[in-house]
Amino acid sequence: MSGPAAWPPAPIRTERLVLRESEARDRDAFLDLFSSPEVGTYIGGSKPRDEVDRTAPPIPGRRHGLFVVALDGAMIGMVSFDVVDEERLLGYLFLPSAWGRGFAYEACAAALDWYAAAHPGEPLASITRTANVASMRLLAKLGFTEGERYEAYGAEQCHWRQ
Repeated sequence: MSGPAAWPPAPIRTERLVLRESEARDRDAFLDLFSSPEVGTYIGGSKPRDEVDRTAPPIPGRRHGLFVVALDGAMIGMVSFDVVDEERLLGYLFLPSAWGRGFAYEACAAALDWYAAAHPGEPLASITRTANVASMRLLAKLGFTEGERYEAYGAEQCHWRQ
């Protein structure tokens, strides 16, 4: 796996969205995201908002490989590329108010284009709970191939490869 690409890249603009580095104004949306019971359903649970608030840095998500997804300037989710056990993984989380409107596909497709240019030829994977049917559909639509299913974190997971 080659070294990290220059970070942060210039903001990525799609038809409706901007993918950019995290800013201080995104903090409330990060708190909402990680304290949302709906979001927590598929990522092992949520935490009470006051706990997330106490532990979150002034600019949450400011790290290599994490894009804030913004609609009309406001954060609606995030797309990330993380290295876990020497494997690069695509991850994404969106606020429930953004679900079902095609934002996740639009943002992930743009992020994947960036990834392909920044890390040419490097494989990418993703993992999702099989109960998260919307995420399973999204990964298939993005061109990932369903792979091994296994039990982890108290639920069946599916490993996807690009």
